[in-house]
Amino acid sequence: MVDPTFLDAAKPLDAHDAVPLERLRLWLADTLDVAADSLEIGRYGRGFSNLTFRLKVGERELVLRRPPPGVHIAKAHDMTREARVMQGVGRVWSKVPAVVAICEDVSVIGSTFYLMERVPGVILRDVPPRGLELGSDTMRRLSTGMVDTLAEIHGLDVAAAGIEGRPDGYVRRQVEGWTRRYRDAATDDVADIETIAAWLAANQPPESGAALVHNDFKYDNVILDPDDVGRVISVLDWEMATVGDPLMDVGTFLAYWVQADDPPSLQLFRMCLTDLPGNLTRGELVARYQQQTGRTFDPAWYFAFGLFKNAVVAQQLYARYQKGLTTEARYAGLIWAVRGIAAVANDVAQSGRIEGFGA
Repeated sequence: MVDPTFLDAAKPLDAHDAVPLERLRLWLADTLDVAADSLEIGRYGRGFSNLTFRLKVGERELVLRRPPPGVHIAKAHDMTREARVMQGVGRVWSKVPAVVAICEDVSVIGSTFYLMERVPGVILRDVPPRGLELGSDTMRRLSTGMVDTLAEIHGLDVAAAGIEGRPDGYVRRQVEGWTRRYRDAATDDVADIETIAAWLAANQPPESGAALVHNDFKYDNVILDPDDVGRVISVLDWEMATVGDPLMDVGTFLAYWVQADDPPSLQLFRMCLTDLPGNLTRGELVARYQQQTGRTFDPAWYFAFGLFKNAVVAQQLYARYQKGLTTEARYAGLIWAVRGIAAVANDVAQSGRIEGFGA
């Protein structure tokens, strides 16, 4: 068994967390029929998307998910939708936490939210837990397992899960939608992002089929077995999941996968431990996915799209800071992520490579 200190741990709340504890206690007592006077609460991670909290109510451990304050992006922060998707996935697959309750009464904490069972395990963020050995053999098994898990998601029976989407025209809508989101959030003149948006629109590949797509699959959105950190046991953060072209999901996955030999413009914004020795390269990820699924494709367009999408998300977050909707200093430098990631996306578009930039 791994040292318990390596398990994903919650930190004390801070001024940005916005959880009215007394109203939450009353709701918990009424909804779960428990004595909520013993409520303990902490915050998981410091991501830029929806907020995640650990609750301990008596002896029961739960996780609460809510949108960040001041953000109104319908699908990305629709807690009811995310919970329903998880319930559907749970009907056909074991690697998803069980949803306990959904609250659509915004008077409780200021937004909708849901509760799920806590799955104890290890989550790898941008810095490994102190003292945890992540040798090359472990990272090789884990990175291979990540590809296999993504392939499993793309093979799930969406009809049995009761998950609906609009797969026809999905690729086109994604390109148009993310281009529109960028322009709605634009603050600075970034020529590279306009260039890559135009290239993506002009070079769209044909639809490859329909599957459940996660749309945010990366190391810090999976829980690892505490007895074997090379094994994925649960997948988190389903807020953007839908039915669409699975190769778009592969592109997003690749865009998060920063390698040790990548240029500084990607290294500066690495969010996960994909650069550790033993990790598969992006080329190896694609080869493994193709082996597991039987799908063959040129990954460059999808990788460029994933980078473009990451740049747009960074722009949306930077715009929030510019508008005063958040005062957290970590948002202030995100315009450099927009510039740097968009430049790499154009390199991918022009070279057709997904690694070895500048070679």
